[in-house]
Amino acid sequence: MRDPVRIAYFDGGSGISGDMTLGALVAAGWPAAEVEALPRRLGLEGVAVEVSAVRRGAFAATRVVVRVEETRQPHRHLRHVEAMLDGADLPEPSRARAKAVFRRLAEAEAAVHGTTAEKVHFHEVGAADALVDVAGAVEGLRALGVERVYAAPPALGRGSVDTQHGRIPVPAPATALLLRGAPVELGEAEMELTTPTGAALLATLVEDWSGPPPFTIERIGVGAGGRDPKERANVLRVTIGAARGAASSGAPLRRAVSVLETSLDDENPQVLAAVAASLLEAGALDAMLVPVHMKKGRPGTMLVVVAEPARAGDLAARILSGTSSLGVRVRTDERWELPRRAEEVATPFGAVALKVATLPDGSERAVPEFESVRAAAERHGRALREVSEAALAAWRARAPRGG
Repeated sequence: MRDPVRIAYFDGGSGISGDMTLGALVAAGWPAAEVEALPRRLGLEGVAVEVSAVRRGAFAATRVVVRVEETRQPHRHLRHVEAMLDGADLPEPSRARAKAVFRRLAEAEAAVHGTTAEKVHFHEVGAADALVDVAGAVEGLRALGVERVYAAPPALGRGSVDTQHGRIPVPAPATALLLRGAPVELGEAEMELTTPTGAALLATLVEDWSGPPPFTIERIGVGAGGRDPKERANVLRVTIGAARGAASSGAPLRRAVSVLETSLDDENPQVLAAVAASLLEAGALDAMLVPVHMKKGRPGTMLVVVAEPARAGDLAARILSGTSSLGVRVRTDERWELPRRAEEVATPFGAVALKVATLPDGSERAVPEFESVRAAAERHGRALREVSEAALAAWRARAPRGG
């Protein structure tokens, strides 16, 4: 019999940040020495990590503080961060997940400032701090054996906050973009509760916002934020347990999804193609255009969208505002899916991202990510198939992956 899936459930009712996540994982059993060693493992100079026991309101919690000597931190862009992670003393799955978090964070910041992810500048101190937070979060989850991450709607906060760009509203623009389509709440506190780093972690790690399956609680960790307001304990609780009724490794996982459908016979096909693409960008799991015969024998198109239940309302609104549809049908289905993870391999054409699925017999199957393949092919003027085959060959030739 297969072991149950180990899951982590993030309760961000008081928000989430990188340091709160590290504190919660240490409190849940990740050795403090591993956290304190992160600057060395990342090759960061002038950075130290301190772990301590504190109280927030009535609760005992673990506080992790990253101390950074500002004068020893260079300017860093996304390529510098990715290069540091490539050279870090971390398992490959943790490096790949950390890079995915930073890529998502950079894309959100780029959208806010009207530039590209590659041109986003991470503030000297903030870059070092975020490197420890992000790498530590993904490595801590891996070390604790977590395979899937779920989360309650995080509290974002209200009001405004002072930044290097001046005073900005809360939630910060990047935070709001990162959590677009996810269920959230503002909370009552007039302060920033969820930071962009915390939002990037959730946006990358949480695959299903509909809630976890039934599970047996094994560990509970409470991480503390830097402030200690009287109104509400500034803590993040992470619960780790074994999901009942779900198998681990290669056994298919079952989850609920929403299926949205609308049939149209008066819409421009070019518009439909653009809408389908925009729905995928907005978080849909899949979007399809299916030829159908409608009333009076008219040819038409059915737009079918598969999404997490929490995103159904937002996606339905996008369909209604972006097409000639007067109504969208929504139903809840069950979907069986293989466990998968993101990886990246080095090829003669540069780094290429892959999605690796674990099959029921424990074997693995890799599929190159099309956009990554296309970008590499365009950079080098090579055929898509050549780049894709090179990525698969590099993946097969690598040393056995493990955690």
